[in-house]
Amino acid sequence: MIRVGTGVDVHAYDPEAPLWLAGLEWPGEPGLSGHSDGDAVCHAIVDALLAAAGLGDIGGLVGIDEAGTAGAASTGFVTQALARLAEHGWRPVNVSAQIVGNRPRFSARRDEAQKLLTALVGAPVSLSATTTDRLGFTGRGEGVAVIATALIEAA
Repeated sequence: MIRVGTGVDVHAYDPEAPLWLAGLEWPGEPGLSGHSDGDAVCHAIVDALLAAAGLGDIGGLVGIDEAGTAGAASTGFVTQALARLAEHGWRPVNVSAQIVGNRPRFSARRDEAQKLLTALVGAPVSLSATTTDRLGFTGRGEGVAVIATALIEAA
C-alpha cells in the first residue's frame, strides 16, 4: 500500500535569527521566526510525512510551544516523524519540497541540501525554489513558504 501527503509551512523573516533552511545554515541571510530554528522546509516535510500516514501534523508530534523545542534543530523533528511512521508500519519512498520566496538564492546549495535531507529521510528528497514575481508576502520579501509532498509505503 502506498499513500501520499502534503505539508505546508510559512515563516516570516527575523533578521535577528540565523537562517536555517533545508537543514542548512545560511550565513548572511535573515533568519525565520519560529519557536524552533524556523526551518520551514523541515516543518513542511514533517507535515507531509505525517499527513500521508494519517498521523496528524507537527503540532501533534512536538509541542511547538514547549520549552524543550525552543531553538531546536528542525532536522530532529523530521527524525521524530520518521520514527512515528515506522511505529505505524510506514516508510518514506520519496519527498519533494518547493520553497517559495525571494531569499535565499537556493540553487547554489540545492545539491548539498538534497544530499543532507535524503540521508536524513532515508529516501530521495528533491528540492526546488521559485519566486512569486513580487506578489504576496513572499514577493514583498516578508518571509518564505514551503510546500512538501511525501510518498510513503507500508514497511
